[in-house]
Amino acid sequence: MGRISFSCLFPASWHFSLSSQVLPRLLTPSLRQLLFIGLVLCLMGLLYLLLVTGKGHVGWIREENHFHRHLARVTDVDATDTSNPNLNYGLVVDCGSSGSRVFVYCWPRHNGNPHELLDIRQMRDQHRKPVVMKIKPGISELAKTPEKASNYIFPLLSFAAQHIPKNKHQETPLYILCTAGMRILPESQQEALLEDLRTDIPVHFNFLFSDSHVEVISGKQEGVYAWIGINFVLGRFNHVHNDGEAVVEVHVPGSDQQEALVRKRTAGVLDMGGVSTQIAYEVPKTVSFASPQQEEVAKNLLAEFNLGCDAHRTEHVYRVYVSTFLGFGGNAARQRYEESLIRNTATRNKLLGQHIGETAESPLLDPCLPTDLQDEIGPSTQKLYLRGTGDFDLCRQILQPFLNRTNETQTSLSGIYQPAIDYSNSQFYGFSEFYYCTEDVLRMGGDYNASKYAQAAKSYCGTQWKTLRERFDSGLYASHADLHRLKYQCFKSAWMYEVLHSGFSFPTNYKNLKTALLVYDKEVQWTLGAILYRTRFLPLRDIQQESLKGAHSHWRHSFSFVNNHYLFLACFFIVLLSIMLYLLRLRRIHRRTAQRCTPSSVPWLEEGLGSPTLPINL
Repeated sequence: MGRISFSCLFPASWHFSLSSQVLPRLLTPSLRQLLFIGLVLCLMGLLYLLLVTGKGHVGWIREENHFHRHLARVTDVDATDTSNPNLNYGLVVDCGSSGSRVFVYCWPRHNGNPHELLDIRQMRDQHRKPVVMKIKPGISELAKTPEKASNYIFPLLSFAAQHIPKNKHQETPLYILCTAGMRILPESQQEALLEDLRTDIPVHFNFLFSDSHVEVISGKQEGVYAWIGINFVLGRFNHVHNDGEAVVEVHVPGSDQQEALVRKRTAGVLDMGGVSTQIAYEVPKTVSFASPQQEEVAKNLLAEFNLGCDAHRTEHVYRVYVSTFLGFGGNAARQRYEESLIRNTATRNKLLGQHIGETAESPLLDPCLPTDLQDEIGPSTQKLYLRGTGDFDLCRQILQPFLNRTNETQTSLSGIYQPAIDYSNSQFYGFSEFYYCTEDVLRMGGDYNASKYAQAAKSYCGTQWKTLRERFDSGLYASHADLHRLKYQCFKSAWMYEVLHSGFSFPTNYKNLKTALLVYDKEVQWTLGAILYRTRFLPLRDIQQESLKGAHSHWRHSFSFVNNHYLFLACFFIVLLSIMLYLLRLRRIHRRTAQRCTPSSVPWLEEGLGSPTLPINL
């Protein structure tokens, strides 16, 4: 038989040859060779699992943990377990214009991860009801008797103290935050009320309370807290996101990073009450200004803050625009509109010698009231009679001057500065009147569609008042809709539409506005955002405790992970290695015995011939 030769001159000279008798043995490898190849392949597979699959699995576990925490937060309706020693508590008293409410919050110990926020939830009593208490009137009513402020607040604090374990009082922070009612008082009266609270509360209650824990907050602060609370419940501060989740590139304020940070997209907030309208949303990119004057105004409207516990980390740094527009709420806008009708009609009648609107027989036609609805407005000395014509488009046109728009760029209502919104990658929630206008009568709450909404509002306005009353009596509208809603639905529909599209400049094809009364069936208060922001440094205490546990805790958790997922695979390789070593040992014994018995039989190994019969005596 011939020989097969292989040679190569580049990159290095080498040459070898195989006989035709040896070649078949290479093509039919021995058991030892098969075991060796199998072991190498298995080791490579294990390395792949550890480096790739394991890493992905850890990421999946982290995502799943975030999801379950978020799900528990939004669906948790169980009574709070006050016997749990690892549970912490916090109190926020909202001193509003019409009354004051105390909210009790609770949260478990922080998990020690500086990237995550506290898992704060509203406390629930044994009947699974939120622990909340409200009293009337507002604290601003005590402006002339500030010494009664502490007595006024005591029932709220006593109520909260009964629900929180006594051994936890000393470490439970208490915040008393006053809003609109107190803002309108002179500063001297504000300070007198606050000083009485600062002095008397520590005497009667053992909560964690200092002078800085009671204050009058601005409308900007209140708006920021509301934005924080809503996005916290929506899970937008958990930066572990799935592939299909909306993200946004953020230029972190005050950061030296050249590359943008990619994180979950937050939701903007639109809230139209009876008196005012508010807008709040994150501004992810660095803003520019049309003039130095605009830049000065913007400083009072942009809030930059860090929700994280570590001031050196930027993943929870946010830049939020907040603006409140007094007089632009639904009821206030109607009042401004009616005052304009009275003033302009009186002037016109005087100039033209007419008597339109002075009697029910010659009413002033109002396109913002349902068809044929008769109404009376103004004081008794200047009463004006109206009859609705139900013209939605004309009503919108008449209301546009009440927006007080200007020709300056990047402005909204009353010419106030408004940073650009990326309408292609943003989401907003509309609360209060944005929800009532779409749902109470039109039954279109939820995902907002401008064209469908305008068509439904136009149809409602053009419907005879008699027909609307019949529908109301038949229960076709929302249970909490009343006659006042029916009368002014046409006006408020037009006003909401104009504020959204002409005032805030939302395009009519915008698809990411959701009108809502609740978030995950819960009313989200700004107090949740307040407690989250004001307790943001508390996790440092738990993080330091976790660091003292050191590597032992980390090793234990790592071993647990490997033990759960790779113990079986490791045992398999140990058994495989033992079998291989045993076979190699048998082969070595076999060779030694063969050499002792028939030394002349060795050449068959070199020549590639069949093995002769070996006489072996055992």
